[in-house]
Amino acid sequence: MQVDWNTFYQDMLEATGQTVTMVVFSLLFSVLIGIPLGIALVVTREGHLLQNKWLFRLLSIIINIFRSVPFIILMVAIIPFTRFIVGSSIGTAAAVVPLIVYAGPYIARLVETNLLDIDPGIIEAAEAMGATPWQTIFRIMLPEAFSSLVLSVTIATVGLVGASAMAGTIGGGGLGDLAISYGYQRFETDVMIVTVILLIVFVQGLQSIGNVLSKKLRRR
Repeated sequence: MQVDWNTFYQDMLEATGQTVTMVVFSLLFSVLIGIPLGIALVVTREGHLLQNKWLFRLLSIIINIFRSVPFIILMVAIIPFTRFIVGSSIGTAAAVVPLIVYAGPYIARLVETNLLDIDPGIIEAAEAMGATPWQTIFRIMLPEAFSSLVLSVTIATVGLVGASAMAGTIGGGGLGDLAISYGYQRFETDVMIVTVILLIVFVQGLQSIGNVLSKKLRRR
């Protein structure tokens, strides 16, 4: 079948906009969920600022459960929840919900790793100077790990780009849906290649921006 490139380019622009929308909104809410969860995983563990072994175990189990489910299965499994939140199980808005559920726990683990890498001596020094747990978290721990957190959010963003492409399998729109509609269902390999190249450029751009920001924010 002959590709109508004019139509394809229009569809590509629309699909790119849908992908950007999915990634931006899902990243925003995932960060709002993931960072507090990551902080909680660190400060509630044994011997830390707000030690609470039962809360730590509960959070860890819940996060592990969500991280164990492949995204393609997660999208289908939470369709009733998605319908409850946005009123539909298809479309760009519907794809954002499983993306948040997928990325939130992932970001939490990345944040946990970043905060655990902080020199314990810095935290002990803050406590010795009379800092409260909340002051230690927001004035010492987060600023100290900020550069690493930027890289972690960048990694999560790249993961969301890939996951948003998979959302096309259930009518989520975006570049993944475009690749399936043209490249798979119509057997138009050249269109598939163009879509893949666009995704690669998108990911490379995001990673480069994240690397530059992390380098500028790194404490010396």
